[in-house]
Amino acid sequence: MIDYPLTEGMPTSNRPFSPVVRVGNMLFVSGQASVDAEGTIVPDTFEGEVRRSIENLAKILEEAGSGLEWVVQTRNYVRDPENGAAFNELYKEYFKPPYPARTTISRCLPDTLHYEIDCIAVVPDA
Repeated sequence: MIDYPLTEGMPTSNRPFSPVVRVGNMLFVSGQASVDAEGTIVPDTFEGEVRRSIENLAKILEEAGSGLEWVVQTRNYVRDPENGAAFNELYKEYFKPPYPARTTISRCLPDTLHYEIDCIAVVPDA
């Protein structure tokens, strides 16, 4: 069964996608960027955008009954490859060993964004 566990507390977008889709005990979270609760981009430094993006991801996971510790895979989009080392250090603040499976792609975002993340997670005890 496919479910869309949308709650009032989740960051949203005016674009045609759901922030999260649940199938069984699996959550598929759409790309999260440095946006406010209404989906408006909040420009910031690279670090600020990474933090806001991952915090948006964490909020969606929490609202859907999971959390960062239950993430099994992330896909990360880093606009500028020179931010790779800084990204790895920030990533380790949010994700702990054993780390989720991960893909990181660079030179793929518009000038309005430094970073975006999506993930697959599980809902514990579902």
